[in-house]
Amino acid sequence: MKKFLSKPYRWAAVLAVLLTFSFVFVLLDTFVIPKNVTEVKQREAAEQQNISSEQQSAAEGPSESGSETEAAVTDHSYQDKNIKITIDTVQAYDTTFYVADIQLSDASYLKTALAEDSFGRNLKETTSDMAEEHQAIFAINGDYYGFRNNGYVLRNGVLYRDTAREAGNDEALVIDDVGNFSIINENAVSADSLTNTWQVLSFGPALIENGEIAVESTSEVSQSKNSNPRTAIGQVSSLHYIVIVSDGRTEESAGLSLLELAQEFAERGCTIAYNLDGGGSSTMYFNGEIVNHPTDGRRSQQREVSDIVYIGNE
Repeated sequence: MKKFLSKPYRWAAVLAVLLTFSFVFVLLDTFVIPKNVTEVKQREAAEQQNISSEQQSAAEGPSESGSETEAAVTDHSYQDKNIKITIDTVQAYDTTFYVADIQLSDASYLKTALAEDSFGRNLKETTSDMAEEHQAIFAINGDYYGFRNNGYVLRNGVLYRDTAREAGNDEALVIDDVGNFSIINENAVSADSLTNTWQVLSFGPALIENGEIAVESTSEVSQSKNSNPRTAIGQVSSLHYIVIVSDGRTEESAGLSLLELAQEFAERGCTIAYNLDGGGSSTMYFNGEIVNHPTDGRRSQQREVSDIVYIGNE
């Protein structure tokens, strides 16, 4: 004789199925389902590049035909008339990390790019793929803006998102149109009030402010472990920057704490430094090659991310 569930139990079973479906949908919506909001607005970025080029040409005066020289490139350096990059490999804190010293003639060479050339949720590509698509000389992962619904997103002079993160976790890096860094709190400074701004990156925390280390030994990002792969960027002086990317979470390389990372920027004379997305996202790309050893979970490979910071002539 067949036994049937009583009505209350049938409703409980239906509710359980609905709850399971809802939970799965939330996970997919958060981490998987792409949401293309708008294509990247290239016009404003191109105009900034053209204006900067015109200003530089006016300052330099007319050049003779054939006077430009090709870039000098090695495995660890690049130099042309506008861009100078050198990369050193450092061993400290039981960790291998990579330090890029970058000097530019103009802020327009410090660019950003979004995955699939679109602003949206869960749009992802590897750092190297985005770098190659934009003919980048050098690139790192950005702030993974597409993982969240909040946090300012202003890239190459274009504002895409003006929703602040929750107070206490709202430090953003502002790069103005002459390439100078500053730190703002998104809940204290509205996105609309930002003027002459070239880039805004929203992750953090600030590592150095006004020449002083801004983190402590207990500082960490959310629930992350104390030692991790890291990506961070700092400014030494006008158009002079330091980028550090560390390996981590392996037997060969433990990873850096935020304080250790800040100390490395301080030793190199940075007056401001800012932490970007790390862990499996941490990637440094240079002249067609991956410099560090990205780890996505247990696999040695790049994690797909939503954006990059890069140096390039194009």
